[in-house]
Amino acid sequence: MASLKELIAQREALDRQIETTSKQVREDGISKVRAMMAEYGLSLADLSTRAAPKVRVAAGKKVAAKYRDKSTGETWSGRGLQPKWLKAAIAAGRKIGDFAV
Repeated sequence: MASLKELIAQREALDRQIETTSKQVREDGISKVRAMMAEYGLSLADLSTRAAPKVRVAAGKKVAAKYRDKSTGETWSGRGLQPKWLKAAIAAGRKIGDFAV
């Protein structure tokens, strides 16, 4: 069985080897990309304009209320599950149109 000092030395040697190999792989990748850019006549501007993802603008915005209970002031946008107050009112015989804003 190896001693603790020997195991630590092995780990340090492996860490150095991993770092060296990682740098080499990165450099190889960069050279391949540069060669492909030269082959196809691409610039950094070409890469940045084509790689930009589209962002949803509506994400996270509040939606205007479509239904309002005049007695309590509670509202519902019409999206998602119906709120309890609206379900109770409909069950009591009122129509959803009665609450339209």
